[in-house]
Amino acid sequence: MSTLADWKQAMSQGYWDRWNDDVQAKIDRDIEANRKADGIFKTQAPKGADVKIEQTSSSFIFGAHIFNFDQLGTDERNAKYRDLYGTLFNSATIAFYWKTLEFIEGKPRFEPSFRDTPAFWNNCPNPKEQPHWRRPAVDPVVEFCLSKGIRLHGHTIVWGNNTWQYPDWLMNSVPFDVLKHAKLDRNPQNHRLPGNALAPCFEEMTADEFADRFPEFTTRLNTVIARRIIEIALRYGDKIDSWDVVNESATDYGKGLMVPGSRICKSTYGPMPGDYTYRAFKIAEGVFPAKAKLNINDYNMTDAYLNQVQDLLQRKCKIDIMGAQMHLFNPQTCLDIADGKTETESPSVVYEKFSRLEKAGLPIHLSEITITAPNNDERGQAIQAVITRNLYRLWFSLKPMMGITWWNVVDDCGAPGEPSVSGLFSRNMEPKPAYFAMNDLINHEWRTNTCEKADADGNISFRGFRGNYKLTWLDAQNNECSEMVTLN
Repeated sequence: MSTLADWKQAMSQGYWDRWNDDVQAKIDRDIEANRKADGIFKTQAPKGADVKIEQTSSSFIFGAHIFNFDQLGTDERNAKYRDLYGTLFNSATIAFYWKTLEFIEGKPRFEPSFRDTPAFWNNCPNPKEQPHWRRPAVDPVVEFCLSKGIRLHGHTIVWGNNTWQYPDWLMNSVPFDVLKHAKLDRNPQNHRLPGNALAPCFEEMTADEFADRFPEFTTRLNTVIARRIIEIALRYGDKIDSWDVVNESATDYGKGLMVPGSRICKSTYGPMPGDYTYRAFKIAEGVFPAKAKLNINDYNMTDAYLNQVQDLLQRKCKIDIMGAQMHLFNPQTCLDIADGKTETESPSVVYEKFSRLEKAGLPIHLSEITITAPNNDERGQAIQAVITRNLYRLWFSLKPMMGITWWNVVDDCGAPGEPSVSGLFSRNMEPKPAYFAMNDLINHEWRTNTCEKADADGNISFRGFRGNYKLTWLDAQNNECSEMVTLN
């Protein structure tokens, strides 16, 4: 299966009943209305001269995380990976996970060591067993992206997840009594005493009781997280365009765990600073430059998330962008979608989901997406390509949407628990059909290249996708002239 027509045959009639001609026509109309603009530009072109109009970049974010920077095992693979940023992707999400950014307290891995070089990874027989796999040092990635004009997004500053975010040195500083009373991970077996009895857990105390019992840890927790926000802002605030200030906190809000003025939040993750989402945004607002976009990010797309964002905005938090996630981690889900057995991520579900988030009045960044290729065989890869094309078209058509960021670009390079078949490329950096489907949209269908004649005043007008353009014409002496313009 090598063409769009061939890929479509991988899907059942039940799938196409949902993604029917009427749906496709609505998507086309909305793309025309929401992603394009009319422009009139003054040039020095002679009257009647043909002005070539070439779009050089899009204002819409087409991103991917860049967690596997220089880690793919050969110089050839690394070069192909790097080349995607600036050709397919105009934005890169950079890893700021605290657990691996700061293995040792006070010594964050901003600058690279030998273990961050291709020389290390090219000779590493067990890359997934390395603690910094998918967690490159920050400075080289920032420098690379800036050199190519790639938009940068930092992920993530504050997150309660103990598996991926909390550093071991912070957890190891918790007194033994806290370990007996706080659920510090999600495995219930880790909270059992000899004889298989459950240990008393964090949930059995109120937030105030916990803060009163462990005041030193409470102070330390609040202090080190504030310090982290400030440290990152001072080093990268003027280099990185946007930030996930807080990640995945809507569930805590929905359960009523965000209490203004509290010292500790009884988070579903374990102890977190009191009212931590509000506090994090207020600290970030004070230390990041005004131009930095401060994002909130979540997979929870229910009313809890909408209500949380509206509450934070009413409390005068600077939230510039609302992040959303969509992960089809289970290959069976993609098979069920293709076979027409589920409404998962159907047009009606997507419209309903984003019409809810739209009520917050903020731009939306679909900040993490995963679409698997079931079995990674010919049909599975075709299924991935069709789902990718249709969802990207629908997402692109939505008025509040400002960008879409693919998560794992390369097969078998995700975190534990994430599917090994969700990349756009094989582990050897060979493109899969989903890559071609995405590239066709980003670099062909959604690019405007045309030619218009200058009027008597040298003006040209055209309608095109929002972004930057190069205008080229011949002057009276037949010399080629050009200028850059932006269509907003």
